[in-house]
Amino acid sequence: MTPEDVATFERCIAVGGVALFPADTVYGLATEPESKDGVYRLYRLKGRSPDRPTAVMFFRLELALAALPELGGRTRAALERLMPGGVTLLVPNPAGRFPLASGPEPGGPLGVRVPRLEGRLAPLAGMNWPVLQSSANRSGAADARSVEEVDGSIRSGVDLILDGGDLPGTPSTVVDLSSYEADGDFAIVREGAVPRATVEEAL
Repeated sequence: MTPEDVATFERCIAVGGVALFPADTVYGLATEPESKDGVYRLYRLKGRSPDRPTAVMFFRLELALAALPELGGRTRAALERLMPGGVTLLVPNPAGRFPLASGPEPGGPLGVRVPRLEGRLAPLAGMNWPVLQSSANRSGAADARSVEEVDGSIRSGVDLILDGGDLPGTPSTVVDLSSYEADGDFAIVREGAVPRATVEEAL
């Protein structure tokens, strides 16, 4: 992974393209969060129903916090304790930001991801553009830990492939923080890359 790769990634996203890229967990598909055509193509490649919500990924924590100024202090602190890392956090979204990521309920919780980018993936931290992202697998199929494990129809359907080598292969842990600001409650929706005990200790 090089700075030139990241610049190409940004250009692809800027025009509503769909990219196959490595994160800190599994390979993902990414597109511009405001591009209806890009989101439609991403969902079609996965065979995923367009009414299912997905997440927005930021490549640095400060970009996520700046994009969501409505977050309360307790929720922002939770993001700072758990991110970057292999978690997807469902946070309140009263301003209805990134509506294409929210499925049929604009203003509902928004999934937020900030990957931990180290080693060969470190240049991706230079990515200034948020992406709407989902795992690079057909809906219901196994997650891909290498480009070779990504379904051929997906590889042939994207506009850009970034190969980051073999990844850990465990998807992110999903944590619902939609009521955390009000009452401190949270729920682990899916256990994954970050253990339950680590999440509970942080929150």
